[in-house]
Amino acid sequence: MTTASGQHVSDYMHRQLEVVPQDTSVVTVAARMKTRSIGSVLVESFDRPHNDCRIAGIVTETDLVSKVLAQGKVPSRTSMADIMSSPLITIAPDRPMVDASHLMQTKNVRHLVVTEGTDVLGVISVRDLVRHFVDADGGPVQALSNVYRPLSVLMKTAIETIGSEETALAAAQRMSEKHIGALFVIEADELVGIITEGDLVRKLLAYQLDPEAMRVGALMNSPLLDIDINRTIRDASERMAAKRIRHLAVTEHEKVVGVLSIRDLVKMVAIRDRPDFLKRGSA
Repeated sequence: MTTASGQHVSDYMHRQLEVVPQDTSVVTVAARMKTRSIGSVLVESFDRPHNDCRIAGIVTETDLVSKVLAQGKVPSRTSMADIMSSPLITIAPDRPMVDASHLMQTKNVRHLVVTEGTDVLGVISVRDLVRHFVDADGGPVQALSNVYRPLSVLMKTAIETIGSEETALAAAQRMSEKHIGALFVIEADELVGIITEGDLVRKLLAYQLDPEAMRVGALMNSPLLDIDINRTIRDASERMAAKRIRHLAVTEHEKVVGVLSIRDLVKMVAIRDRPDFLKRGSA
């Protein structure tokens, strides 16, 4: 095992970058996200004064859902330049992983671009944070393993739902309005599945399907993947990683009592180590 503060961003960042030109359409990017099983792409812009290209922004699944689907834009006519987040939120490769956690928490993002000077070296995601902090010996996530039912501390008890007969457009608008990445799906007053931003991107946008015609029930993941409230944080992390998902239903006596997201697994890090982060940031 590693210590919570013993490794840096460079140890966990992804060096193989997915980069697209700024005039690439939403449809093309959604298809790439589906094929490559990725949640973001970097956007390249041509710098005319210097006659070269530079990384100007980033587009994530959240951007495709909130800035395109939820707003009723035509995906084939919407480019990366229209929706990319810019300027980039960056972090240096020699910063400790806890600093990456704080930046994601304060900026409310799931990806950071790793830079050194003007060079883009890689990308680090919230999934990488989980991989580090769950395995770290003596870190805040590891400390929660000694807490009775730690998942009950981390999970959200407010469950946002949507009917299976509602449209994909309605799901996108609800996610955007609530600033969440998933909705539980109800059918005949029972929770039967979950629909996520990833589903809307990879099952709808990538195939250029009509969000006003497609029903949530046709796009949802079912049966619902869950974890018992008495299991450990490591159990939840491993289940998410094995199934390549970012949300789990938390059950007690086989009844859903909350939802756990990948962000929830590391949120205690930002709370516990905030003073040290602020001290390093002002140094």
